[in-house]
Amino acid sequence: MVSLSNHWILVPMLLCIDAGNTNIVIGIFQDEILRNHWRIRTEKDMTSDEFTILINNLFIPAQLEIQSIRDVIISCVVPPLLSSLKEFCLLHFNHEPMIVSLDIKTGLAIKYDNPKEVGADRIVNAIAAYQKYKTGLIVVDFGTATTFDYISSEGAYEGGAIAPGIIISAEALFQKASKLPRVEIFDKPKTVIAKETISSINSGLVYGYAGLVDGIVNRIKKEMGSDLTVIATGGLAQLIKSEAENIDYVEEFLTLDGLQILFKLNSHK
Repeated sequence: MVSLSNHWILVPMLLCIDAGNTNIVIGIFQDEILRNHWRIRTEKDMTSDEFTILINNLFIPAQLEIQSIRDVIISCVVPPLLSSLKEFCLLHFNHEPMIVSLDIKTGLAIKYDNPKEVGADRIVNAIAAYQKYKTGLIVVDFGTATTFDYISSEGAYEGGAIAPGIIISAEALFQKASKLPRVEIFDKPKTVIAKETISSINSGLVYGYAGLVDGIVNRIKKEMGSDLTVIATGGLAQLIKSEAENIDYVEEFLTLDGLQILFKLNSHK
């Protein structure tokens, strides 16, 4: 929304929603530029009305109008939430959103045995990374799961590996080990050998996942016989990059960028 001679003019914008199991990442693009973004906790039972309240509460301090949104694209790995997001779009924009699936053009050959098994977020990340770097890649996404995806230099999605996410591992320790506390992971511990329990858990998680990343990345590179570029994304990407040896770049908004690219590729407007 812009002001011209004291009159407000609504500038058409693209709303991108990446609904994951832990977080929903929301971005607003105007003229292919990311103008605003938010990361909120996923509520799997959220209704369309609740999502409307949420969007309005995010938009008001950002001086955005919901009427400025012309189009919506959604990547969702939480089936119960997808119906609410569709209903939200129908209510406010009178049309269904574009949903990331194998039914839309991706510009990416997917060489999984069963392409339908590949999560929408993994496809979106692969598209964005290849569009930007145009080379053989490994994309590491630190989400609910930690995923490793290999994209060939020809731009084909070849597959990858999935490990439990760092937050899941921390929660499992708390739930299964009676004397261990729940920890919040915000920063790396000062030393590997910690002197109290919380720092000991942080040490195991942060340095352990740095080792996990380096181990799997090295094995993929060896298997492919190529020194691939490694891109990391997700909430803890920057933290793990500071300790892992094999992460070349962190792309904070990789999924949102991929959604914008996909919408442009499939839009006929």
